[in-house]
Amino acid sequence: MIFRQYGISFQSVDLNFDSKALNEVSFRRNHQRSIGSDDFRSAYELVEIHEIVAEAEGDVQDYTEQQLLDKLENEVDALSNSLGEGEALVIENEKGRDYPKTKQQTSNVILDGENRLHFIYTIAPPLRIARYRYITR
Repeated sequence: MIFRQYGISFQSVDLNFDSKALNEVSFRRNHQRSIGSDDFRSAYELVEIHEIVAEAEGDVQDYTEQQLLDKLENEVDALSNSLGEGEALVIENEKGRDYPKTKQQTSNVILDGENRLHFIYTIAPPLRIARYRYITR
């Protein structure tokens, strides 16, 4: 399960990575689980933090950006699928401070005598996801 902190609680979220959205990297509350911040911090211990980066290149802007987001989503899915019993993932990035955004570089290339655009997309800053483990007492 993936959590994100909203105010004084951690709430379960689904990924919402969409190249057509204003915030391409976003998370949608799914209302499956909610835990108070104090309860979460006393019941779970930090195991590790992952910084996820991705890059994509191509000739079509939207397609290339979506490729980048798909790579990012696959990395998050791999982390989620590797969770052990009593473990959870928490999105550590905070809006307005270090929230990941897609960055675009555009260059002109000549292909068969024609000018073409070439797009390179990256994520900056990295998506930070922490793995927490339930503390058994």
